[in-house]
Amino acid sequence: MKKPLDHILVLNFSQYLAGPWAAVKLADLGARVIKIERPGGGDNSRRLLLSNLVIDGDSTVFHSMNRGKESYTADLKSKAGLEKVRNLVRQADVLIENFRPGVMDKIGLGYEAVRELNPALVYSSVTGYGSGGPLKDKPGQDLLVQSLTGIPWMNGNADQPPVPLGFPVVDEFTSANLVQGILAALIKRSKDSKGARIEISLLESALDFQFEVLTVFLNNGGVLSERSGVNNAHNFLGAPYGIYATSDSFIALSMGSLTRLAELLGCDALNDYSDPESWFVRRDEIKLLLADHLKTDTTAAWLGRLEPADYWCAPVLNTEEIMKHDAAVYADMVQDIVRSNGAVVRTTRSPLRIDGEKLFNPAASPVLGEHTEAIDREFSL
Repeated sequence: MKKPLDHILVLNFSQYLAGPWAAVKLADLGARVIKIERPGGGDNSRRLLLSNLVIDGDSTVFHSMNRGKESYTADLKSKAGLEKVRNLVRQADVLIENFRPGVMDKIGLGYEAVRELNPALVYSSVTGYGSGGPLKDKPGQDLLVQSLTGIPWMNGNADQPPVPLGFPVVDEFTSANLVQGILAALIKRSKDSKGARIEISLLESALDFQFEVLTVFLNNGGVLSERSGVNNAHNFLGAPYGIYATSDSFIALSMGSLTRLAELLGCDALNDYSDPESWFVRRDEIKLLLADHLKTDTTAAWLGRLEPADYWCAPVLNTEEIMKHDAAVYADMVQDIVRSNGAVVRTTRSPLRIDGEKLFNPAASPVLGEHTEAIDREFSL
């Protein structure tokens, strides 16, 4: 299958998550991605461990965020190393970097310098808080940005401290935004032959991620939203919205008529709340009644009542359970990626399908400097 970006060359100067994950998305679409790494150490995420799990000398974090790439090592502080990379830049289509503001300029690879080398290049920068402003030199890390932008106050119940999301949602959302910008710039370039500068920050992405919350705040006189005191799942939605314990596990109830829910569950106490306005105003007392009632039977039993009536609900599965579920089997999201030495890592594939075909990419993450000599020869560096 010929992929949409088969002709695109990407130079990935970034490390950790936001930049590298964006580059993976481009690789999945067919781009050739060369990861520029420093000799001797490379991307710090090679040593960023999850549960102390290392495969073939590198962390699973690195494998998952850098599959499908080539590794080119260059000492950007040396004249010879920098000149080789400059020659690569002349032949590239996209550059992705996530150094702190000013670092690429000091190296000699800032936007203005690079534009002189390659006016058609799409130059893409990821920062924590933008290229200016009071926080530009602060560390741009997911938990810190979540905390600064109010996201933890959206999670947990009203009587709990702020609860961050348990995965790097800001990094991942930033990656998605960055890919959108790069693809838009490539479309523009196909029309006018000119490159572009794409900038995205974790801060801006975190604010964009909260468009519902901020739109309400900006239009209600600045009144802060309040978390539900019982089974909170969305600050702006009334009962029954939330996750509830059953006699054997948990069930999620989404938006729907409380009157209809009372009938389906056989919960007569809910009939006292026939006015839809009360479903938000009195959501905590409603949720308490629901919580007590749902503990009287199993998740399967409640689903057996709700699903045939097309009431929006779902079981609450853990990782093992969803990976065994027929829906995940049908989605076929797992692939084996293989290093040149035969080391195998199981990970996810691109969620996209193009013309009905799933996008698999069996190429694994590179060993540090694995492709340096071959790239030197190919590009006459």
